[in-house]
Amino acid sequence: MPRLFGTDGIRGTANLDLKPTLAYALGRATAHRLAAPGRPIVVGQDTRRSGDMFAAAIVAGATSMGVDVHLVGVVPTPALAHIAGTGLFAAGIMISASHNPAEDNGLKVLDEHGVKLDEDVEDELEQLIWSSEELPSAAPDALGLAIQDAGLLERYFEHRLALAAARPTNLHIVVDCANGSGGITAGRILEATGARVEVICNQPDGSNINASCGATAPDGLAREVVARHADVGFALDGDADRLIAVDSAGRVVDGDAVLGILALDRMARNALPNGVLVVSVLSNGGLQKAVEDAGGQIVRTPVGDKYILEGMLVSGAGLGGEKSGHVIVREHAMTGDGVLTALELLHVMTTSGRSLADLAARIPMLPQEQRTIPARHKDQWEGDPAMRRAVASAVQRLGPGGRVLVRPSGTEPAIRVMVEGPEPGLVTELADSLAALAGQRLN
Repeated sequence: MPRLFGTDGIRGTANLDLKPTLAYALGRATAHRLAAPGRPIVVGQDTRRSGDMFAAAIVAGATSMGVDVHLVGVVPTPALAHIAGTGLFAAGIMISASHNPAEDNGLKVLDEHGVKLDEDVEDELEQLIWSSEELPSAAPDALGLAIQDAGLLERYFEHRLALAAARPTNLHIVVDCANGSGGITAGRILEATGARVEVICNQPDGSNINASCGATAPDGLAREVVARHADVGFALDGDADRLIAVDSAGRVVDGDAVLGILALDRMARNALPNGVLVVSVLSNGGLQKAVEDAGGQIVRTPVGDKYILEGMLVSGAGLGGEKSGHVIVREHAMTGDGVLTALELLHVMTTSGRSLADLAARIPMLPQEQRTIPARHKDQWEGDPAMRRAVASAVQRLGPGGRVLVRPSGTEPAIRVMVEGPEPGLVTELADSLAALAGQRLN
C-alpha cells in the first residue's frame, strides 16, 4: 500500500482519490494522537471549492473524539502555521494543494509549534487513519465543538505588520495572488511598508486558483509589471507559502536567485548564521558558486520544505529554501511565507539602493531544465534498465559540473527530471530525451 503522506501532506484529486472519508479519518487520528479534550486543533483552507467539504469532514472526525476544532476559514498556509504555533492548539490542519490545479486538494498536519510532522509521527497517523473506526469515540455529552474563529488571523497580521513597518520603502509593487488565499493578507502587509501596491489575480471563484497565474505561471505578472512601470513584481502560489519575483523589465527571478540575494546581503552584514545556506538538490550550481565565492557554504537536502527546515535545524542555519520559491527565514518563521520573503527582498533592495535586476546579476545561473512527466509507476524508475542507462549517458555527456536528477514527485503521480550543465543546447536536448523516455517506460 503506497504511503499516504508525501513531501507536503496528503494530496489527491478532490472527491476521487482524496475523499472526505479520508479527511474524517485524519480528523479522528489527529485528535487521538496529537490532541486531547481541552486541547483543540485549528483548521484553515485555501480558496478551492472542495475546501469546505474537507473542513466539514475533519470537524466531524475530530469532534467525534471529544476535541474542539477552531475554523479560521480561508488563510495562507504560513498564517495557519503561525496560528498553530501560538501555544493555543495541540495541532493544525491546512487544507490546500498549494501550487496544484483547483481540482486537487491536500491535507497538511502541523504540530503544536506550527511545523510539519516528523515522518515517524506521520507513519503513526497513517496507521491510525486505517483503523480510525476502532479508536474510542467520545460520549454524546463530551463531543467536541466546531468554533468559527476567523479573528485568529489577526495574530498573524500583528506579527507580519510589525515586520513590514520595520522595512519602510517607497517602491511600486505588483503582487499576483494566484486567486488563492494570499489575497487575504498580501496587500495589507505589503502596504504597511509604505510601498505602492497593486494586487492582481485576486478574484477566487473556487476553480481558478493557480490558473495561468501565480508563482507557477509568472508571465502574466511580468507583463503587468512592465505595463504599470512597477519596480518589482511578486507572484505567490495558491496558499502563499512560496514566491517568485519579477524585475522591472519583466524578467523572472526564481527562488534560487532570491535566496542568493538574501544570503549575500546577510553575509555582508555578518548576519548569516554559520555562513550556511540550506537548499535542495534541485538548486542551481550557480547559486552554490556565488555563495561559496563570498565565503559561505551550501548544505543540500532532499526536495521538500520540511527537509529544508530539518537541514537548517541540524546545521544551525538561519536561511534556507528551494528554487520553487519556498524560503524560510528562521528568525521570523519556521515555514515558508511568500509575503515574508517579499518583505525581506524589498528590504535588501531599499537599503542597498539597487534594483532587483542588479541584485540578481550577482548570482549567475547555470543552464538548467526541469520536466514533469505524468507517470503511473513513478517509484519504479530506478528499476528500469533503459532509464538507468539514459541517465548515466546524460551525465557522461554533460561532463564535469553537469548534473542529472530523476525523482518521483512527492505531491502528484509524476516523475521529475532535472538536467544542469554549462551548455544550454545540450541541457535542453537531454532534458527532453529523458522526459520522453520516462513517459514511455513508466506508464
